[in-house]
Amino acid sequence: MMNATQKRTAQAIVNVFETGRVAGDYGAVTLLQGDFGHLTYGRSQTTLGSGNLFLLIKAYCDRADANFANELRPFLADLSTRNLDLDRNMQFRELLRQAGGDPAMRNEQDRFFDAHYFTPAIGTAEARGVISALGQAVVYDSFIQGGFGKVTPLVGATIGPGGVDEREWIQKYVAARKDWLSRLKPPLPDTVYRMDAFASLIGGGYWDLPLNLTVHGVVISPESLNDSTVIVRASAVDPSDPPAPPILYLTSPYMRGEEVRKAQEALNTNGFPNSRDGVYGPFTEALVKLFQVSKSLREDGVVGPAVRAALGL
Repeated sequence: MMNATQKRTAQAIVNVFETGRVAGDYGAVTLLQGDFGHLTYGRSQTTLGSGNLFLLIKAYCDRADANFANELRPFLADLSTRNLDLDRNMQFRELLRQAGGDPAMRNEQDRFFDAHYFTPAIGTAEARGVISALGQAVVYDSFIQGGFGKVTPLVGATIGPGGVDEREWIQKYVAARKDWLSRLKPPLPDTVYRMDAFASLIGGGYWDLPLNLTVHGVVISPESLNDSTVIVRASAVDPSDPPAPPILYLTSPYMRGEEVRKAQEALNTNGFPNSRDGVYGPFTEALVKLFQVSKSLREDGVVGPAVRAALGL
């Protein structure tokens, strides 16, 4: 597992890829042409298209100390359905910018970022036998940019007996990911510089991420880490992917349908039996909360990307 400095260094590497600098902005609102994630926000630049922006804003609005909760709460319905009209809703975008200065928003973004990006990435890396700081940074970058599950089968090797050692696997993975990115629709082929930067770090033997590091022309030093927050974007969404499934949570009237039934079936498979009736009522919400507690996820009763992944959906 990375130590605290290595964690911040890995986050800073991804930030350099995205912004060209180590420092970030909790109130950053971004909309890039051709970005299938659509509107993105905050130090973690969570996306409207993935559903994670809804989860972040809902979690913020649920806090008693959130100064902009009343102003942002009316947008939750559109966020939950990924209404792309929000891309150019200037009132909403300005509220997001202002909320970025609220200590409650900053605290929530810190928690949200680790829970939805960093921790799952490191857990996946360790499960595959990737234990070096640089190797885990490579996996983490893929969780941020997207496509880890699509690239790993292209490597053609595993780590361990009958496979290759970790360093050789990471080298193969970086090469396979560069090729994958180059074949996606613009602007994603332009991001192959990320893999070139990792290849340079691998070539230099920087497996422990020692400081100072020069990444994509930017020096990451102890001073820059101590004077920064980290901003990242989940930008490399493959346009050939099917639309993201709906976010499920307790509403009035209750959500109903096949997606609810699939979530209930997954809960049942994971040891939380229920009638699987396709209705997202209070009992289903309670089971989701119990499941979230069992997986050390935020206990909010919402089935979003992180819960779906944990359920195996």
